[in-house]
Amino acid sequence: MTAVTKRTTPAFKSALETTKKLALTWLLGIFIVAGTILLLNANHANASSRIKDIVTFEGVRDNMLVGYGLVVGLNGTGDGLADGHFTKQSLHSMLERLGVKPTESGLDSKNVAAVMVTAALKPFARQGSRIDVTVSALGDSDSLMGGTLLVTPLIGADGEVYAVAQGQLAVGGFTAGGAAETVTKGVPTSGRIASGAIIERELQFEMAQMENVKLSLRNPDFTTARRVSQAINAFLGSSSSRPTDPGTVQLDIPDHYDGNVVNLLTDIEQLRVEPDQMARVVIDETTGTIVMGENVRISTVAIAQGSLTIRITENQQVSQPGPFAETGTTETVDRTAVDVDEGDEKKLTVLDDGVSLQELVNGLNALGIGPRDMITILQAIKAAGALQAKIEVM
Repeated sequence: MTAVTKRTTPAFKSALETTKKLALTWLLGIFIVAGTILLLNANHANASSRIKDIVTFEGVRDNMLVGYGLVVGLNGTGDGLADGHFTKQSLHSMLERLGVKPTESGLDSKNVAAVMVTAALKPFARQGSRIDVTVSALGDSDSLMGGTLLVTPLIGADGEVYAVAQGQLAVGGFTAGGAAETVTKGVPTSGRIASGAIIERELQFEMAQMENVKLSLRNPDFTTARRVSQAINAFLGSSSSRPTDPGTVQLDIPDHYDGNVVNLLTDIEQLRVEPDQMARVVIDETTGTIVMGENVRISTVAIAQGSLTIRITENQQVSQPGPFAETGTTETVDRTAVDVDEGDEKKLTVLDDGVSLQELVNGLNALGIGPRDMITILQAIKAAGALQAKIEVM
């Protein structure tokens, strides 16, 4: 019987090594492509926002409430009850409703203050639930610390009572001092009552019977409105939504969501959209704050910023004769120093066409320009037609 011996030729070994290298290269390429796709998707997800963060839904809104009331229990920091004072009239009326008939001379307390009570009625708040209220002094009260708000009806814009507020005030500020000095921290004439009002009337609004819903963009924009509509249509697989203007997207309720609008809004509010925005420069001249959008662009322009500073310093020196001098008197002599700075160290900077926000800031910082001077320069660039953005001054 003959034995068979297997031998691997050099050509076969070379082909095997080549195949291994090709397989490794192919796998490495797959990993690189997959990693790039994941990175791009992550960057896109970070740049996008949920629809619920950039729009408000029709009917889901707050309603403002306001009321007039009295705060009692103050430690001598209430309103001064002078003749005809509205606090005095309110106190007199309240006591009469409680069966007490006070005299004019008896209403001289400094422990009562007239206040305005404000609150926000949350959407779909139900009868019996509670909301926070803010209490602010209306008269000449010095502090509301330690006071208690009496029953105060809160009315809406239609004149109807929607809540009733009462409770102990929480005041963050205080005032303390004596005859020569006074220290005040915060605002002692304003306070809050957590869960201080009970809702007595509900706002009637039924979402289940709605045939269409309007989505209002917080920052109106044509491109953003269309992207929101496209994202909703892609999710629903139909043309149920359409932008009616830059700030509104109208959504018709699909048949499979009929009578279940809450589920529809829950599904679409999680969709992600990348908002677009107009190139805008916002300036607050009071504080010197400048906020520039990402899309701000500058055409080719040369910028030079220099300032003339004249500083005059007056000093008085004493001139007196030398020791043992037979003549001369001691006199006061004025000495004046004049220093002129023409800004010679400032340089001329040229910004190329289409520079980005970062390049604009770097170029202006290279001139040693502060925020307030930068405001003037940006306005001058806009006047020259080189700033491709809208300037808004607050």
